[in-house]
Order: sequence, then structure tokens, then C-alpha cells
Amino acid sequence: MTSADLSADMAAQRGFRWALSDIGVITWRNLLRVARSPELIFFGAIQPIMFVLLFSYVFGSSITLPGFPFSYRQFLMAGIFVQTIAFGSVASTGIGVAEDLAKGMVDRFRSLPMTRSSLLIGRTLSDVVRNAYTTLILLAVGFAIGFRFHGGVLAGLAGIGLGLLFGFAFSWIAACIGLLVGSVEAAQTGGFVWLFPLTFASSAFVSTENMPGWLRAFANVNPVTVTVNSLRALFDGTPIGDNLWQALAWIAGVLLVFVPLAVSLYRRTTTR
Repeated sequence: MTSADLSADMAAQRGFRWALSDIGVITWRNLLRVARSPELIFFGAIQPIMFVLLFSYVFGSSITLPGFPFSYRQFLMAGIFVQTIAFGSVASTGIGVAEDLAKGMVDRFRSLPMTRSSLLIGRTLSDVVRNAYTTLILLAVGFAIGFRFHGGVLAGLAGIGLGLLFGFAFSWIAACIGLLVGSVEAAQTGGFVWLFPLTFASSAFVSTENMPGWLRAFANVNPVTVTVNSLRALFDGTPIGDNLWQALAWIAGVLLVFVPLAVSLYRRTTTR
């Protein structure tokens, strides 16, 4: 190896370490903001808790589950986890990016000698941690109403990890929306308008077998459905089938498309 190659290699290593440091700073900054406003986590968990209670005690008795070996409450929790994580990722990332743009924080970061993409990566990673907090609250509520890890603790934790990975992927879609619209109100509307159909036209709350044929065809390939089915199988110790690799394929596909797109949009936004 020549001295020029060695110098280039050392420069690349320094650049990588600086990038990791920048990402760590942004992640910590976002987590501190949440720690200073714990009510954000509390109120963020209120909606999914209400969904759990309403579906369990109001609608649960009228929902049939062909072939499901456990109670509706056990069935429901996988859907609630995925819905909450997806909604939390979309709301927090999309609105957070749009808010940073509107308040001029992006311009301030641009003036610093830091990696351009660190703001987006730090934001999405901090939202994974925030989703983990909310998930712990939901777990406590779920265990209180009878939810259990019938497939074992390790399988249950693997399911939670898959859900958080799913939310991480969806947060990059939200980042793109936040960068495109540039306002908090538009980011909130633009984030939920496509996520609601994906969530409710899925197996999150009801079995797809009870849906009309045309809707069932969509629901069965829906990324929310295959992810929920994967979590449900891991939680319940039932066969997972093709759901896991389909969920991982959706996650990989979303990341491959939307991470470069978000970084490209961010660079264009910060060079105007």
C-alpha cells in the first residue's frame, strides 16, 4: 500500500468516525428534548391505550377470529404494537423534520462542520428509542388485560424488535414527506393520509378472511399485514409461514428507496 493509499484510508476512517459522532450528537439532542417533555410520550401512548381498551371491551365480543387459538385481546396486541410504532414514527419524524426546517434549525446545522445526513439519521434513531418507550407502556397495559408471550420471551422480544425495525423504515418515508412539504401541519396530514388505509385495511384489528375478496387481496400483501402476522406468530408461538421474509423484504425495500431519497431531498433543501 502506498503512502497516498494509506492517507486516503486514514481520512476515510476519520470521516466515518466524525459521521458517527455527528449522528450521536443529533440523536442525543432529540432524546433530551423528549426527556424534557415527558408528556409527549404520555400523550403519545394515550391513543393506542384507548384503542386497546375500546377494541377489547367494546368491539371484541362481536369480532370473529377463524382458527385463532387465543382470545381477541391476544390477537389485538400485535396490531396495536405495529400501528402505534408506525404512527409514532411517521408523526415524530415527519413533523420533527418539518419543524426543524420551519424554525431554521436545519440552517444552523448546515453552518456547522458536520455530515449532511446526520440530522436525518439521528432523528430516525431517536424516534426508534421513543417508540421503544411507548412500546413498554403498551406492554404493561397488554399484560394487565391478559396478553402473554405464549411463544416465549425471546420470541416476544424478537417480535418487538421487528416492529421497531418496521417503524424505523417507515420513518424515512415520513422524513421525505416532511422535507417536501416543509410545514408541520402539512407533514402531519401528509403522514397520516396514506398510513390510515394501510393500517385499517390489514390484519391489525380483524382477520383478513372476513374481508371482501378485492380488499382481502390488497390486505394480504399489505406491509402492515405481513408485519402484524409476523409479530402475532412470534408472540403466540404459531407458524410464521412466509410472513417474516415478506416483512423483512418490505422493510429492506422501503429503506433502499427512501433513505437515499430523503438524503437527496435534504441536500437539495439545504443548498437552496
